[in-house]
Amino acid sequence: MSTSDHSEMLHQTNGRDVRTSALTAGVLALVTLLVGSRLLEALENVQSASAPKWILGRSTGLATYMLLYFLTAMGLLLSHPRRAHWHRPSAITRIRIHVSLATFTLVFLLSHIIVLASDSYAGVGIVGTLLPFTAHYRPFAVSLGILAVWSGVLSGVTAGMASARSVLRIWWPIHKVAIVAFAFTWLHAVLAGTDTDQLTYFYAISGGSIVLLAMWRYLTPGQGEHISEVAHRAELLPNSRSKGLR
Repeated sequence: MSTSDHSEMLHQTNGRDVRTSALTAGVLALVTLLVGSRLLEALENVQSASAPKWILGRSTGLATYMLLYFLTAMGLLLSHPRRAHWHRPSAITRIRIHVSLATFTLVFLLSHIIVLASDSYAGVGIVGTLLPFTAHYRPFAVSLGILAVWSGVLSGVTAGMASARSVLRIWWPIHKVAIVAFAFTWLHAVLAGTDTDQLTYFYAISGGSIVLLAMWRYLTPGQGEHISEVAHRAELLPNSRSKGLR
């Protein structure tokens, strides 16, 4: 494959892929919301009449966690050394699903933060949602959530800048912070939730599956191939851009 052909492939768009990725991410978001709602209904210690904002905060928190789970899993699969052998869904569809999941995760995360920041019952407050160890409610657990947010922001910002040649060579190592964001989120969910006892298996299965997936991804031979591909894309980027202008 020539350089020009490879550049064109990197920038191709496909309407069917867009619809497929958006539909898949939307379905996952809907399933996440429904499952999260059902989980909360099953909790014995929830009193919906006494703390409606807290219930909404927990619902959006669980939904965010589940979306982040799917997002992290998709990211690990996208960077897996054997990904070139997987033809369905296509690489472009997988990337778009990943981006769509990131968007849904951000929406639910912002909802989670806004609800808790405005809820006096939660004991977090506006400052407590932004700065570590400033919340009145379980400051260590809440701080883990804040660190998860900032880690996710760092990962997302660098991913958004990956099209710039000066950033492309360094964004991939920084983007790996995403797995740290999931780890912080898992700890935050386990330690901050008053319903952890009822969700023990849920957290064990979701956290354990990400660990197994990460081991499969990082212990599979061929890690250097991905770095070479990123570097190759950095070299092709100026040519592809200039080609697009002609």
